[in-house]
Amino acid sequence: MPALARSLDRIRETTVPARRYGRVTSVVGLLVEASELDAAVGEMCRIHVAEGGETRTVRAEVVGVKESTTVLMPMEQTHGLQAGCLIRPADEGMSVPVGPDLLGRVIDAGGRPIDGKGPLGTDAREPIHRDPPSPLDRPLIDTPLSTGIRSIDAFLKMGKGQRTGIFAGSGVGKSTLLGMIARRAEADVNVIALIGERGREVREFIVDNLGEEGLRRSVLVAVTGDEAAMSRVKAASAAMAIAEHFRDRGQDVLLMMDSITRVAQAQREIGLAVGEPPTRRGYPPSVFALLPRLLERAGPAEAGTITGIFTVLVEGDDMSEPISDAARGILDGHIVLSRELAEAGHYPAVDVLQSVSRVMPRVASLEAEAAAQEARELLSAYEEVEDLISVGAYEEGSDPETDRAVEAYPALADFLQQPVDAPPPDPAPSTQLRQLLDDIPE
Repeated sequence: MPALARSLDRIRETTVPARRYGRVTSVVGLLVEASELDAAVGEMCRIHVAEGGETRTVRAEVVGVKESTTVLMPMEQTHGLQAGCLIRPADEGMSVPVGPDLLGRVIDAGGRPIDGKGPLGTDAREPIHRDPPSPLDRPLIDTPLSTGIRSIDAFLKMGKGQRTGIFAGSGVGKSTLLGMIARRAEADVNVIALIGERGREVREFIVDNLGEEGLRRSVLVAVTGDEAAMSRVKAASAAMAIAEHFRDRGQDVLLMMDSITRVAQAQREIGLAVGEPPTRRGYPPSVFALLPRLLERAGPAEAGTITGIFTVLVEGDDMSEPISDAARGILDGHIVLSRELAEAGHYPAVDVLQSVSRVMPRVASLEAEAAAQEARELLSAYEEVEDLISVGAYEEGSDPETDRAVEAYPALADFLQQPVDAPPPDPAPSTQLRQLLDDIPE
């Protein structure tokens, strides 16, 4: 009997239970409904589509179950799908390739190379979904990170493991700023997710903003705006999984995602399609549940760090719109790009008075904080009288502090600007700022 019991246990361990294939019953908008499909919510399936005598497969994720009907959301375009198409469970969650062979490569949300450079050369894969580290297991953020951007390093000092948002409207220079940081930041690996962008912008970012040097230590996950909503959402998790792989091996990773707003908009498409009620400006509740689950995965860990920089496309330049408001409450700081500065030819168009780094007190010296605060006060004082100066109504000598701000403004404005191809600042930006302030007469 013991031998028989052991044999039965062995059979149970090695036998894969039979699973029913399903068939498509309807395709409406973004949703595919199937009958008799043995699959759970969150499971990946493959839909077999016959076209011109050949069969192709469309990946889809189960997003709901209604009695005997299974609801799926395809990760690819639904053209060619029809009633009766066979669906089989993939018996695996969605995963992405990982490893050093990804450096210098461009992949899609499923980890397939799209750069024409051949196979990736790695068989290692990891699931794209993972729980964030426990809050009590996270080390404190106490190591400064140099981005090579004067306005950030002097006024908004970042730390390794910090999560920061770049908030701006369209055409204000978000991608250009990301490329500058990717080339200059002190990181072992860059993981860059371009989500929902125009097709031409992917190549332009690689050539114009990232450059060959930046590409060599970067992994790009690119999913353009014409791809399925589910693919755009999964691309964010795929990029995060790749960053987590490098972090768990003791490396300092810089994760840049452009943009988190496009991810939220894709999730809105999915949520509304499956019947979620629209709440704030048409965004369903699942959007505001997705953002913290995704963003909290970045940060420091025992082995390495993921420093996250997430761009937020501010609709109508309204900083209180739902996605901007939600992201600002999750992240450890925000960098605001000003359209007024950009239109005046001031690049990068960082508005230091509206921006903040919540970890700067932990990673910057007291002298650097004092210099940043003094410069902020001068910029704020100048902003208050800028309109009077423009119309010639300001009277010099009416207020000594304002006079000093007017005297300091040209030098501060020049300090905050930086050409795209300029070498990294030397000496450190905080030291340069202190010297600049000391040269301004009291």
